[in-house]
Amino acid sequence: MPVSPVLRLLLVAAGVLAILLAAVWFWLDAQFDEPGARRVPSIAGEVGARSVLAVFAHPDDEQSVTGLLIRAQTRDGAVTRMITATRGEAGTPLPQVSRPEELGIIRHAEVLKNGWALGLEEQEVWDYPDGGLSDADYEVYVGRLMERMQAWQPDMIVTFWPESGLSWHPDHRTAGRAATEAVQRLRELDPETAPRAIAYILAPRRMMGRFGGERGQHVVDNQPEPNLQMPGEGWAKVRGWQIHASQRDYLQHAYGIPTELLYALYDMEHYYVVEF
Repeated sequence: MPVSPVLRLLLVAAGVLAILLAAVWFWLDAQFDEPGARRVPSIAGEVGARSVLAVFAHPDDEQSVTGLLIRAQTRDGAVTRMITATRGEAGTPLPQVSRPEELGIIRHAEVLKNGWALGLEEQEVWDYPDGGLSDADYEVYVGRLMERMQAWQPDMIVTFWPESGLSWHPDHRTAGRAATEAVQRLRELDPETAPRAIAYILAPRRMMGRFGGERGQHVVDNQPEPNLQMPGEGWAKVRGWQIHASQRDYLQHAYGIPTELLYALYDMEHYYVVEF
């Protein structure tokens, strides 16, 4: 039975549309790629870390390293812990799930719940002011981090790159700088028990440069090229945003892309790993 001209035209149009959609998808996917970074199944496994400590500034910062934390524990049998410097009380609720004055309480609870879901053995949420970590007594902050590192003796620290902070947030940069300083001081005191690696989580450079505006370009200009990348366990990131209910719609609000779709594209975590 011959195909009618109208049906033939519809089939051609559908084929062209499918090709265009595939091209758009592959282009978007490429914005999150870092082809120069070596792919490994686990950062902790790559450096032989049996104990990992994440040092971050806010509740939900751990969303950026979900893959590292999960695989360190489930694949490599490493003990994972986390320190969050603030309770996130100055954040913007998306959606609003509580009275504004209670946001810090809510976000404190959310990060504890997500930490449990990620399999953290221990975590601490400190009481530095959200948005004011860079104004806090730096020496005291570094000293507190050193004390916890001495008590827990992690093999590897995961934190932000001090010069870019993943998103240019000053609290992020301060957390990364203080964690690095704490490791360096401990290595001078006793290299045998001090952390022997730092994994700095980095932002995808093409994505940040194209879609991150002026702040994104600052990040690109001030972070190193990643040397390792690993699967990001996007399913756990999606779950994490449900746990962080007060920030659940953040990604959709910031990038205009549904969370599930974003992590289908942004499926790898990129790191600059330093071993001592």
